[in-house]
Amino acid sequence: MNHESRFTLRRLSLLFGAALLAAAGSAIAQGYPAKPVRLIVPFAAGGNADIIARLIAQKLGETLKQSFVVDNRGGANGIIGSDIAAKSPPDGYTLLFVASGHAINPGLHSKLPFDPVRDFAPVALVSSTPLTLAVTRTLPAKSVKELLSLARGQPGVMSYASQGNGSPGHLAGALLNKLGKVKIVHVPYKATAQALTDLTSGQVQVMYPSFSAVLPHVKAGRVRALAITSRNRSKLAPELPTMTESGITGYEAAIWNGVLAPAGTPPAAVTRLHDALAAAVRSAETRDRIVRAGADPAVGTPEEFSRHIASEISKWGKLISETGVRID
Repeated sequence: MNHESRFTLRRLSLLFGAALLAAAGSAIAQGYPAKPVRLIVPFAAGGNADIIARLIAQKLGETLKQSFVVDNRGGANGIIGSDIAAKSPPDGYTLLFVASGHAINPGLHSKLPFDPVRDFAPVALVSSTPLTLAVTRTLPAKSVKELLSLARGQPGVMSYASQGNGSPGHLAGALLNKLGKVKIVHVPYKATAQALTDLTSGQVQVMYPSFSAVLPHVKAGRVRALAITSRNRSKLAPELPTMTESGITGYEAAIWNGVLAPAGTPPAAVTRLHDALAAAVRSAETRDRIVRAGADPAVGTPEEFSRHIASEISKWGKLISETGVRID
């Protein structure tokens, strides 16, 4: 057999192999899911992430004609549930409903029991929840500019509450300290409700809750909302300027949620999941319910979600390193 014949035979073999893989992928896509799918939520039941996860599980079940069972595995800022998902069989029957803490944890912990990038296959971003820069009514600041002016005049005197060390609210405050060149002292709490109570009473002066959480206090006049922390204005509070519009260039912080699968999950299953997720999030009913939960619907390709996670890990890791944020 001459060289040209061998080359032709090899090429035909490769094409045949590719065709077999494509056929196998198509068969997986058509038959998936053939049994109930577990959606691990690495947080306690009842929170905002859990509410959106259950909505998504319901919609996936309706679209794919199979049960999607929510399994709450809270603890360690999402690490426990994420570790279970990372070590589950990569067959498409265990998924992880991940939150922005997934990108914060690598900067806070010198060693994690899993790799937040290599051990997962991104499916899709689902939603993004902006935080609100809120101040107690006793603070004479009607804008971010006025808040910064007050903080600069009394460095280390003013304080901000968060839902705990290493939480998105903690890092949102650290980011303002850095970009705004101020020193507002962090005060961690174990629960949002307790932090909000102390904000309304003036025990702390600043906080970064979700707008849905702080809205009742804003309406009652106990708290003043100054700005939204997302890149764009929120549909829930379009009257609030963004931090960038308020003069803090480059400021962006949000709690996002999305779906990951264990690394090695068949691409055909990931594609089928992504398409079902995208259809669910784009439906008017689901979009409306996500907005009413205080979040903005957001869906893109698995590749876009992968880039988003990598960008967030880099961003928060750099901030944590530069500002000395700690979890203890």
